Amino acid sequence: MTSNIANFDAVSLPVMKVYDFPTGPYPTRVRIALAEKGLQSRVEFVIVDLYKGEHKRPEFIAGKNYSGTLPVLELDDGTCIAECTAITEYLDALDGVPTLTGSTPREKGIVHMMSKRAELELLDAISVYFHHGTPGLGPTVETYQNPEWGFRQRDKALRGMRYFDAVLQGQPYVAGETFSMADITVIGGLIFAMLVELPVPEEYEALHAWYGRMLQRESVRNQPVFANP
Repeated sequence: MTSNIANFDAVSLPVMKVYDFPTGPYPTRVRIALAEKGLQSRVEFVIVDLYKGEHKRPEFIAGKNYSGTLPVLELDDGTCIAECTAITEYLDALDGVPTLTGSTPREKGIVHMMSKRAELELLDAISVYFHHGTPGLGPTVETYQNPEWGFRQRDKALRGMRYFDAVLQGQPYVAGETFSMADITVIGGLIFAMLVELPVPEEYEALHAWYGRMLQRESVRNQPVFANP
């Protein structure tokens, strides 16, 4: 399956910056959204080294993102938008034809619900495991770790995989019949699972089959994380 990449009038769109770490699961979510929208040529990627803690430096927190996280989208007027969901909503609204966050009120509600579930039950849980149950970003960045909490979140992520396997037994995409932001969020979770060596259990056949299809999308398979596992 190939991605349905929209065509945009490049002249009418502003140049944007994305503060990025190429192999980070959260920045990868925005990279996939940009590829689905055909917007890569309108973006300047600015690398922020997570392992050096550049996202936690006072100047980044004060000038780009109070939360000290990636990714961050900076518009040509200096406005900074953080959080993957917010960035994806902005990208979807640029041409007035949303394709990743839903077109109808019903679609929007379901996509946002499932994307939030994917964050809570899978992606964010693996992130906590990474930061607390593994060496994470190293001692310079990881100044406090709670291994017990990290391993609890690892187990939560495994339960999240079971949930999404059940969902995908009954429909082709995470939020229904169409590829959406919710799929991108689950993809981000499984990328993070790959990085922390937390495999999807073999019995979750629907989740495995769905992920195999997602890896065939141009927007996904060309991500740097797969070139540098």
